Amino acid sequence: MSNEQATAMIEADRLSKYYGGFAAIEDVSFKIPQGEVAAFLGPNGAGKSTTMKLLTGYLAPSAGVAKIGGHDMSIDRLAGSSHLGYLPENGPLYPDMTPRSLLEFFADARGLSNARKRERIEAVVELCALGSVIGKPIGKLSRGYCQRVGMAQVLLHEPDVLIMDEPTAGLDPNQIHEVRETIRLLGRDKTILLSTHILQEVEAMATHVLFINEGKLIYDGSISKLMADGKALNVHFRELTATT
Repeated sequence: MSNEQATAMIEADRLSKYYGGFAAIEDVSFKIPQGEVAAFLGPNGAGKSTTMKLLTGYLAPSAGVAKIGGHDMSIDRLAGSSHLGYLPENGPLYPDMTPRSLLEFFADARGLSNARKRERIEAVVELCALGSVIGKPIGKLSRGYCQRVGMAQVLLHEPDVLIMDEPTAGLDPNQIHEVRETIRLLGRDKTILLSTHILQEVEAMATHVLFINEGKLIYDGSISKLMADGKALNVHFRELTATT
């Protein structure tokens, strides 16, 4: 099945968000087909985080529709959220809890049975390599481990859609590599939209790229098509987002 025919798991249809007379984003439309890893690129303040919050239902749009797994997140958020794992930038964690107690808390909140809870916690602890810190307070963990805890929580209910806002922000090169490898592994069977400022990550993980600038979507297509002219991705970034 081609990408054009594949089910759109993430969809923005003319999304806009206004704060008074300021347009954080305006008339943004795109579709991410099932099984694709898409990178969301743009300068600081371009509208990436706002778009992601609209897609996840954390913000209500001023106009337009956001869909996850075909569900309108304004009116059917619970059904859409069952498909969704959302990792915001600097996502909140409870510093006095351990990774195990945090995962147990979220498993209970999502209504997982005891047997399912044990199975899923074991699986995400292994996937995110948390075994050595599973009983330590989260407030004592490194930034890299905290990011892994956040990712484990996101994956707990086996979502088929992942939205990640700057998943490697503030990590050292070794930690970036570990998170990148985890995302690459997840991308084999999940639909992923991630924002990042590290363009090497885009070339390593994504097949699709979206550029946003000043609240407007300015490119939506494959990386191979974008780079067919032989220019590096950072050159395209500057050309597409430079202000005159």
